[in-house]
Amino acid sequence: MSVGELRAVIDLGSNTFHLLLVRVHADGTLEEVCRLRKFVLLAEKGVETIADSAFQRGLEALREFAEVLQREGPVDKVRAIGTAALRTASNGSDFISRVREETGIEIELIDGNEEARLISLGVRLAVPFGKCPKLIMDIGGGSVEYIIADEEQIFWAQSFPIGVSVLYHDLQPHDPILPEEVIRLESYLSKTLTPLAEALRRHPVQALVGASGSFDVIEALKRQPREEQLYFRLSVSDYWNMYEHILHTTLEERKAIPGVPLERARLLVVAFILISSSLKLGSVSEIIVSDYAMKEGALVEGI
Repeated sequence: MSVGELRAVIDLGSNTFHLLLVRVHADGTLEEVCRLRKFVLLAEKGVETIADSAFQRGLEALREFAEVLQREGPVDKVRAIGTAALRTASNGSDFISRVREETGIEIELIDGNEEARLISLGVRLAVPFGKCPKLIMDIGGGSVEYIIADEEQIFWAQSFPIGVSVLYHDLQPHDPILPEEVIRLESYLSKTLTPLAEALRRHPVQALVGASGSFDVIEALKRQPREEQLYFRLSVSDYWNMYEHILHTTLEERKAIPGVPLERARLLVVAFILISSSLKLGSVSEIIVSDYAMKEGALVEGI
């Protein structure tokens, strides 16, 4: 590895495309050069097929990313990672081909297990784990990854096809969501997450580490300065107060909350029900939200 080489990771999530470009110094430290986020919403019509409008938004985002890499380059290593929406969509391979033709970016499809491994690697760069296992939860548009890990090993991991775009598309909730819709979604999640409940009985945890997506919104709702650089903590009781508030809001009310991206406002209620259903399966007393997730894990691998 040359001194000061540039490395980039492109995370092609079901809702959001991310570009992270860093300079790797001789001592292994990373200097962030550029970080971009584009809400593409590949899974806005479900994960079976990428809708024409989403297909074009995805291409436009990657053209922009390619221009950034060319402008900042030469970039020594680029890793573009496709996850749930591209794995599942019938026209996912068409999208990958178009991206290669128009930008030269080669997209690597990874399965849920590899996604979980990279998430765990990234999160543990930001959050001190210690010997006590923690439950990592990474919310995407097409899938959610759960990992039980400590500082040294992964005890259990599984990817579930219950991303927030999938849940919203299947439920089509009223605005605001109706009590019977909440019950219906909670019942579905309770059954779907049975393997997680069993894993938590074998590997009890006291903390849930949230990464990506909707967890970023929690900090905006908390409205308190963080004490740590790469993560922040939240008591479960504080979370439940947020949950009760968000559950009864309309879309327009959520759009008006400072710090909540407009693109996330539509899916936020479903995301909070997903988090709450996960919390009910264990004895979690604290939520830790990590700034790092899969793209950071992929970036540092091999350094």
